[in-house]
Amino acid sequence: MKKDIEITPVEGVYVAAVLEYNKEFQMDDWNVYVINENLYPIETVLIVSKGFEGKKITSTFRHNLKLLPAKSYAKVELLQPDLFEINNEFSVSFFSEKGFLHHNFLFPKRSINEAKRKELPVMKEKGILAQ
Repeated sequence: MKKDIEITPVEGVYVAAVLEYNKEFQMDDWNVYVINENLYPIETVLIVSKGFEGKKITSTFRHNLKLLPAKSYAKVELLQPDLFEINNEFSVSFFSEKGFLHHNFLFPKRSINEAKRKELPVMKEKGILAQ
């Protein structure tokens, strides 16, 4: 029964958008990262991303990381500026010492912009954390 299922809240795992200089194209790009701030690794990390706003829906992307060590981060994907005008959701599932965990992270429309950047955990970069 639904009432019997224990849902463990996700702690210490984040999704962040970071503005970085792309040397190849000589311009700034927004990249999405998964951050593991915990003292233990997370494994078999599955990230499913999509954008949506009303009837507008983007393609769904799937990413897989075998292991994200403790106190580390990994780049997931590039976000095109056109996507900032819609909601962007990153569904993250993984195994840890606490079991199987899942959380949907959301960048609401227009939430990604340079003025809103703040210090990020582990990365020591400025960026925007998804909700």
